[in-house]
Amino acid sequence: MPNDMDQTTDVFSRRESNARSYCRAIPALFNRASGSELFDADGNRYIDFLAGCSSLNYGHNDPDMKDALIAHIAGDGVAQGLDMHTDAKQSFLAAFDECILKPRAMDHRVMFTGPTGANAVEAAMKIARKSTGRTNIVAFTNGFHGVTMGALAATGNGYHRSGAAMDTSGVTRLPYDDYAKGVDSAELLEQMLADPSGGVDAPAAIILETVQGEGGLNAASDDWLRRIERIARDHGALLIIDDIQAGCGRSGRFFSFEKAGLNPDLITMAKSISGFGLPMALVLVRPEHDVFGPAEHNGTFRGNTHAFVTATAAIRKFWADDRFERELELKSERLTLNLQKIADLLPGARVKGRGMMKGVDVGSGELAGAICARAFELGLIVETSGAHDEVVKILAPLTTPEPLFDEGFGMLGQAVRDVSTGMRTAAE
Repeated sequence: MPNDMDQTTDVFSRRESNARSYCRAIPALFNRASGSELFDADGNRYIDFLAGCSSLNYGHNDPDMKDALIAHIAGDGVAQGLDMHTDAKQSFLAAFDECILKPRAMDHRVMFTGPTGANAVEAAMKIARKSTGRTNIVAFTNGFHGVTMGALAATGNGYHRSGAAMDTSGVTRLPYDDYAKGVDSAELLEQMLADPSGGVDAPAAIILETVQGEGGLNAASDDWLRRIERIARDHGALLIIDDIQAGCGRSGRFFSFEKAGLNPDLITMAKSISGFGLPMALVLVRPEHDVFGPAEHNGTFRGNTHAFVTATAAIRKFWADDRFERELELKSERLTLNLQKIADLLPGARVKGRGMMKGVDVGSGELAGAICARAFELGLIVETSGAHDEVVKILAPLTTPEPLFDEGFGMLGQAVRDVSTGMRTAAE
């Protein structure tokens, strides 16, 4: 039940840049959203399994966050505070300290950056270089860290890298865990750094995602992650965990590295950290590496006070105790069962990912794209990821009710059957 693009939406094709992306595969004119549902201008309803690419982990327009934001605005609360002290920032820092950092025995300081994940990555890379006096950073195949110039150097995707239109530098890339079958990339990195003729300059940092979102839902093993952390420690490099997509509960716990027991030097966060889909990003930095001088890395909108308000409400509501985390464990099991049913419909398909950040590798971008397109026609919004867009990726809001979850997977299963039938008919 797609929304037909008519002359009222022609302004997008006439005036919006060719850089527009999601709207090409999801050509509806949306005007309302609630929880895990979106509605278009024609009144059609869609189940949202994209959730703003994991920037809406708690769904659209959570009522408690909405009420807090409306009250703040109605009371003439500060909207733009640069990095001055505001009551909204104070409340956020207090909630984050009480509910997130202290229970995990983390002493990290909070640095507010410009409001995008790429800006947080830029800041983390700069901190590592300034703190260590080194320039090289180790990153991994299929990693995605943003498309600004510094972050892009660490991003593996060739399509996005070509957008720079110039050389990117300062990064040594190695295989991600299990990327190249039979290659132990942790051992390889250890050997190259230990060998004075290994050709890898001593790194300022090692940056990685514990689950690669855009890279195809590749989930690193706990053992590999711990070995990479040890290598960083042994060689004087900082460990940067990019938790922009995998954090805020998406991989099962607030931080994606908790299960592996890591203690990163720097953690980048964005997407769902505001709770409401408002722009907000930050870097968590261990005190000994908090080396920037005043405004040495800044951004006019590092004080998005509205985002502080909703972020505080999100933390107090979902992370004050472990109830939400326990719910996520059960939902993750349900997600895996549903995905396995989808995978069973396609020869060679397999389930990938961790927690509520999972999908099905169907083997080709053409097939995954066709499945997602058919799902949209049926009323489900879902997207692809991976080097060849071969993974149907599920990023449903973590708060999605079970009946809606099952309804969405009913649509996805129907899409797979319809596409498979069409392919068999075409082959005949």
